Amino acid sequence: MNPEPPVTSDASEAVTPESLRTQYESGATVAELVATSGLSYGTVLNRLHDAGTEMRTSWQTRRMRQNPQARRRLAARLRTLYEQHGATLTELAAAAGETRRGARRLLLEAGGTVRTTQQTLRMRAAARAAERHKVALSLRARYEAGATVPDLAREHSYSVATVYRLLHQAGTRMRPQHAHAPAHDARKRP
Repeated sequence: MNPEPPVTSDASEAVTPESLRTQYESGATVAELVATSGLSYGTVLNRLHDAGTEMRTSWQTRRMRQNPQARRRLAARLRTLYEQHGATLTELAAAAGETRRGARRLLLEAGGTVRTTQQTLRMRAAARAAERHKVALSLRARYEAGATVPDLAREHSYSVATVYRLLHQAGTRMRPQHAHAPAHDARKRP
């Protein structure tokens, strides 16, 4: 005696992977999707997977449900890190305890826009240049207050050449160089 094949309903076909993903990303659990859709647990999981859904842990679901304001604050903080400090998605994921994809989703929820790699590199280069300029101005102030180039190099763990380059970039008027060897006049005498 063979069991009868399961009856497939048209209703189960109407539940699209995208609609399941939308509900899941809004906070529904897989068990809730099973109950509301009438589909089996495995079918719901397969459709979520087909839609490219990034699955959460139960801990992430609880956190998401417990405090939506906290999620918004986290998303806003990630956006600030991303836009003002040049953080990458990988760095955002580490800061939020999320995956790159989860961090990207939070960034987009906060109204952020994802940069290209080239945009990130340019942003970081500009930040380094601004920091280098601040250091150069600081070195200039110390030099003009009487510090020597070798002293500045030791204090900041730079080479003497780097200190000279930074002083030059800051537009520092250099003091005359002092002869550190015996006086030149002594060699001219007979």
